[in-house]
Amino acid sequence: MSAPVIRWENEADLVVIGGGVAGLTAARTASLRGLRVLTLSKGGPADTSTQYAQGGIAVVAPHGDSVESHVEDTVVAGVGLCEPEAVRSIVEGGRGAVAALTDLGAVFDLGRDGEVSRTREGGHSTRRIIHAGGDATGAEVQRALNAAGLPVLFGAAAVRIVTGPRGVQGVVAVSDKGFGVVHAPAVLLATGGLGQLYACSTNPPGATADGIALALRAGATVADLEFVQFHPTVLFTPGGLGRRPLISEAVRGEGAKIVDSQGDSVTDGVHPRGDLAPRDVVSRAIAARLRALGTDHVFLDARAIEGFPQRFPTITASCLAAGIDPRADLIPVAPAAHYQCGGIATDTHGRTTVPGLYAAGEVARTGLHGANRLASNSLLEGLVVGERAGAAASERLGEPGRVGEIGDWEFPRADRKLLQELMTENAGVVRDGDGLRGAVLRLLRLLNDRNGGTRAVSANPPEAPDDPERAHDVSGVIADIEDAALTLTARVMLLAAGARTESRGCHTRSDHPETRDDLRRSVPVRLGPDGRPQLVTAVAEQDTEWGAPVPRAS
Repeated sequence: MSAPVIRWENEADLVVIGGGVAGLTAARTASLRGLRVLTLSKGGPADTSTQYAQGGIAVVAPHGDSVESHVEDTVVAGVGLCEPEAVRSIVEGGRGAVAALTDLGAVFDLGRDGEVSRTREGGHSTRRIIHAGGDATGAEVQRALNAAGLPVLFGAAAVRIVTGPRGVQGVVAVSDKGFGVVHAPAVLLATGGLGQLYACSTNPPGATADGIALALRAGATVADLEFVQFHPTVLFTPGGLGRRPLISEAVRGEGAKIVDSQGDSVTDGVHPRGDLAPRDVVSRAIAARLRALGTDHVFLDARAIEGFPQRFPTITASCLAAGIDPRADLIPVAPAAHYQCGGIATDTHGRTTVPGLYAAGEVARTGLHGANRLASNSLLEGLVVGERAGAAASERLGEPGRVGEIGDWEFPRADRKLLQELMTENAGVVRDGDGLRGAVLRLLRLLNDRNGGTRAVSANPPEAPDDPERAHDVSGVIADIEDAALTLTARVMLLAAGARTESRGCHTRSDHPETRDDLRRSVPVRLGPDGRPQLVTAVAEQDTEWGAPVPRAS
């Protein structure tokens, strides 16, 4: 594949890729430190996972709570894979991060006593979740950060991070002007999650694992991608695909109960906290009940919650749009892909294994979430680590940040619909070795089937029009880039899930139902010299996917 025609160039001290809570927080912090920051966002101002976060921000309450309690709840939920020092560091940064957000103008809900109102969610031992607009916390966080007036180039997708002997040199991107280059010694990935790997997800359309693919191709290590959290209570509609509205855990925190089609509790006897057990526990309980009854959804009974429309206006609107009145009707729900607990391996300041490459938010694996994220720790992490990563990027000032030779590339991609079907069927709430091996083989066949709509990403977009001021459509190029990112990420996830022959957190193997002490460790993966995913172990590096040959992805 020939190198692309470069039609535009820019320069920055830091390029932030992603316009959600982590990216904008990092951009603001770096800007305040005097760095020239350019943020790239392939969608619009509201096309982020942050926008859809309902529950709130987990932050230590001033009364009846402590850092130690929040750390303990997080570590318990993470089932042995959290890094306690990282958890404590991020939890301790919560109050300061929320205070900074409040200074930007974010408004949180108040109780009758005039203090910030707090609710409780699954896995938490006390009411420490602050929220805004009832169930629109993410939208308020996004509004406050957007209002900061930071420069963002919308409709621009990162294609490749260029590195040299001293680390990051810049980014190749594509916008309505065609392919371009941003020369910069530092890049921060804040691209969100990988929910579009699945047919049903709570994630927006842009959650296509872009950051994972960018980091891997730049030489970084990713870890724990097998841990995909499925939100247990997503609004169910027959045949519903794509992004589905979630019914926040806070609804259960206010007293709602999960019942099956017979009216029986789904979680009784499963966990001491019942419906407020960690999400992996609740999702498994629902999946087991669905298999036992042969049904495709259960119900959330929220009829006893007083003032439901006022407390949960967004959820109420979603339910009414589906013909459901939560004050009088049971709400049909089922698990759906929600959050990636693993990601690009970083420290608590966003540094990756590649000099000049940083990551923050859902795309990063800091050690906070372990094998299962504790509810509402995501916005907390985005705020705390986003700020730290933005500050850390200043260490790259003075480094050469010029892109020289771009070189050629080839990014194999599978048909998205077929890939989503494959992952939904074989890498969902409950997995087994046969299904995972079969998924790998099917994916390899898709990549080798040139007649099935599968091909490598084109390096050149449609020709620019004669009038350079007139934009041209590169949406097809961006879609191809997304599909290639999903394809590579699926390969890595299947490799990691196959290697973890145990059940832990939100990774459940029906053929290995027990937790193994010898697997109480991360599963890091990187790309080998031939572009194939490799498991990185202390003993040796495995560079095969179930022993099968893999198409080159350089």
